[in-house]
Amino acid sequence: MTQAPASGDGLLELVAMVGRLRGPGGCPWDAEQTHESLVQYLVEECWELIDAIESGSREEMIEELGDVLYQVLFHADLAAHTPGEDYDIDEVARHMTAKMVARHPHVFGDREAETAADVVAFWDELKAGEKPHRTSVLDGVPQGMPALALAQKLLGKAEKVGVTREPTDAATAPTTEAELGDTLLALVASARAQGLDAERALRGAIRDLSSEVREREVGSRPAAAE
Repeated sequence: MTQAPASGDGLLELVAMVGRLRGPGGCPWDAEQTHESLVQYLVEECWELIDAIESGSREEMIEELGDVLYQVLFHADLAAHTPGEDYDIDEVARHMTAKMVARHPHVFGDREAETAADVVAFWDELKAGEKPHRTSVLDGVPQGMPALALAQKLLGKAEKVGVTREPTDAATAPTTEAELGDTLLALVASARAQGLDAERALRGAIRDLSSEVREREVGSRPAAAE
């Protein structure tokens, strides 16, 4: 059975409530916040949402999705009342709708996609057209990501220009996420026992990988005509 579309009434109520909290006679703390001061809360709420997703709790998912949504609405209301920014949640939503329509020509246009890999190929092509100022496959990757997530992201990007890292020998490599988790935890424990910083070590390796990718990209660009 097809689920009926949501009315959006609850979302509009939340938008109005955020406006009241930040408006005249509202909450002094809310009124003093800036985009920068709210960053720590956005990060915390995203991690709490991840915990809720991994726990599988419906109640926690509803609560944490709401907390992340509240952060988005707070930033939009802040921008709507900040000279020089002058955008609101409607503009954010319309921009996202246009972006998703453009990113899905196989749904809203005449292109065809039979697999998820086809869709990813569309995205890469479309993003390149949307952001021509990006000259590297690494451009746009947030360097503030946790090292392990960043490493996984960059390895995929690096493969696109032919830069790879040899995986662990198949005979000894973990074959399940549970085994992989135990192996990673053991590596961190070993690093800690030797006074090594696992996060810093991985970030160092990531910097080396990034440098190799950028060098490969420079070397593969056609020479400028004289």
